[in-house]
Amino acid sequence: MAALAEEQTEAAVKLEPEGPPTLLPPQAGDGAGEGGGTTPSNGPSGGGGSVAAASSAGGDGGTPKPAVAMPAAAPAPAAAASEPGAPHDRQTLLAVLQFLRQSNLREAEEALRREARLLEEAAAGSGVAGEPDCAEAASALLSRVSASAPGPVVPDPPGTGAPGSAAISGSASGSSGPGKVASVAVEDQPDVSAVLSAYNQQGDPTMYEEYYSGLKHFIECSLDCHRAELSQLFYPLFVHMYLELVYNQHENEAKSFFEKFHGDQECYYQDDLRVLSSLTKKEHMKGNETMLDFRTSKFVLRISRDSYQLLKRHLQEKQNNQIWNIVQEHLYIDIFDGMPRSKQQIDAMVGSLAGEAKREANKSKVFFGLLKEPEIEVPLDDEDEEGENEEGKPKKKKPKKDNIGSKSKKQDPNAPPQNRIPLPELKDSDKLDKIMNMKETTKRVRLGPDCLPSICFYTFLNAYQGLTAVDVTDDSSLIAGGFADSTVRVWSVTPRKLRSVKQAADLSLIDKESDDVLERIMDEKTASELKILYGHSGPVYGASFSPDRNYLLSSSEDGTIRLWSLQTFTCLVGYKGHNYPVWDTQFSPYGYYFVSGGHDRVARLWATDHYQPLRIFAGHLADVNCTRFHPNSNYVATGSADRTVRLWDVLNGNCVRIFTGHKGPIHSLTFSPNGRFLATGATDGRVLLWDIGHGLMVGELKGHTDTVCSLRFSRDGEILASGSMDNTVRLWDAIKAFEDLETDDFTTATGHINLPENSQELLLGTYMTKSTPVVHLHFTRRNLVLAAGAYSPQ
Repeated sequence: MAALAEEQTEAAVKLEPEGPPTLLPPQAGDGAGEGGGTTPSNGPSGGGGSVAAASSAGGDGGTPKPAVAMPAAAPAPAAAASEPGAPHDRQTLLAVLQFLRQSNLREAEEALRREARLLEEAAAGSGVAGEPDCAEAASALLSRVSASAPGPVVPDPPGTGAPGSAAISGSASGSSGPGKVASVAVEDQPDVSAVLSAYNQQGDPTMYEEYYSGLKHFIECSLDCHRAELSQLFYPLFVHMYLELVYNQHENEAKSFFEKFHGDQECYYQDDLRVLSSLTKKEHMKGNETMLDFRTSKFVLRISRDSYQLLKRHLQEKQNNQIWNIVQEHLYIDIFDGMPRSKQQIDAMVGSLAGEAKREANKSKVFFGLLKEPEIEVPLDDEDEEGENEEGKPKKKKPKKDNIGSKSKKQDPNAPPQNRIPLPELKDSDKLDKIMNMKETTKRVRLGPDCLPSICFYTFLNAYQGLTAVDVTDDSSLIAGGFADSTVRVWSVTPRKLRSVKQAADLSLIDKESDDVLERIMDEKTASELKILYGHSGPVYGASFSPDRNYLLSSSEDGTIRLWSLQTFTCLVGYKGHNYPVWDTQFSPYGYYFVSGGHDRVARLWATDHYQPLRIFAGHLADVNCTRFHPNSNYVATGSADRTVRLWDVLNGNCVRIFTGHKGPIHSLTFSPNGRFLATGATDGRVLLWDIGHGLMVGELKGHTDTVCSLRFSRDGEILASGSMDNTVRLWDAIKAFEDLETDDFTTATGHINLPENSQELLLGTYMTKSTPVVHLHFTRRNLVLAAGAYSPQ
């Protein structure tokens, strides 16, 4: 079509002398490829086919403008007359011509007339008798179309949606000015009219079972290579069709539909189906947040182009508008070029509440390297010990060990800029602690398959299943427990007892210049092995010590996070931001910042000296169960009951990674000491390993038979320890799990992961407790494993 004179916008439709219009590739994406709304519509093709047009922003300062769908006429008048849909096609064509004339788009009108050979037809005088009726019908159609222009796409009334009807879609944010036409981005859509007509008709409720059965039969009879991919449609279509029946108050049909097909769904959706089965009335849907989210957020399916074309062709031939309508409105089909994925590859990645992650979600750059450590002069006691140490690797939270040997490591290209986020300066006490840490490191045991760590288990007796959180200080000197009776209890696990600071009157008598002033300020009368902290008004679900051991965080069912001083054993601050229970909280490896996650489905980033959160990380569709800082403190990982793990950028609050693959709520997270990898554990008993840089799953560790509650890497990253509700601690060979990773460009682009079935090879040891679920794991600075849990009498 020629450029439109008045508007200086081009329509992306190339009209040729013969046959239906040729589709030019749209500007964004590849038609049926990436991005929301790229799912082509489907319907019966009649009258020579038609072109669907998607609205796009125009060139006059972003004013929304309608996009016009221009159907092609039949190749010849005689052929048009012989087809049953021809009169409707003719009405539609006249309506579009009339619209073009009213919009003063003469060139476009003439080009369309020429293409449809209407000029010759008019000159020959054929069909003159039918003109008035057609003109009236065209006017009616045009008025209906014009009325829909300012708002979203409005379909024809039931029964009038003939193939080839014109559709004008605009933006609800503002009506278009007269005579303005947007540039038309055409997608690979076979027919738009039938799909549009399905928007306002709810569909015959008695036909839903037939629609679903038809699709099920088609998929089960398709080739093996396509069946696995297309089978992903079963669950989201089942849920949306059921919800549509419930929403439109067809309760008996909904019940029958559920009973007939719920047994066909994958086993990992059983918990969701239980929730779904309780929604039997429209009123129930309003109060169920999970199902409301499911209905409003698009379920993501990753399908190869070949499988997608097969599905599209089937629905087009069967004119299955009800299903196609759901596919368009509620599903996001992420199409990739290449071989279809196998059942095993798909099963590894699916299972979350909203399907898989879009590939674009995992493509942004992540600075997973470690920050450069400040220079600290280390007074060496023994030259030989330091010499042995140079072979060692950095530890998790304080990677610095020897200044000389780590010069090249400081130039890590994957590390964030040092000042990317403001971090607290090191105090003298922090520097002393780092020096102690480095000295401990020289005595660290090098772990591996031939040298497994010893495990020291702390069993909480008489807790009566009331232990709800545990944490251990980095130097392994203190252990804290959160309990269902609202208390936080802190124990010293060294001979050194816990003491509070003296009262103000006594402090004024102390000589502040003396060398042992830090000892003198402590009140020996208060010395004890245990301190109990009172303040919460509900079970305490999260606990975290600050790196300098001066503070303790606790989060509770009462919706607050409390900061406790370990000098006075009193509450300093109560942070109120969550409206519901707070399931977890954790300090940054550098202190000052901390993160929390709760039942309100968001995680929050805080600073100890701010009452309000600095960042709110929103995006999960269910509770945020666990949180963890990256070793460089620039990112936060969150695990959720929506069965996804998200990685958030602390700097701007953006979600930079979404990991799917778990089949149950996620309860544990840990980063490898070098920052490259993430391990996650869930109620499905599996531990999944992720490459953060490439955004890919790289391993699966099977062995636990119950929820994995705790994960921790050894200080040098050679061993991964996992603790579970099945009363075991398992040790895994992390070096072997991460070696020879397949992260080529094709794998990264398509997500074709091939997980080795090597869990048994990687499992180095299983350690049973008598009857104690493992709630927490910790590696000491010398690589001894500390585990904790509450004895649970059978």
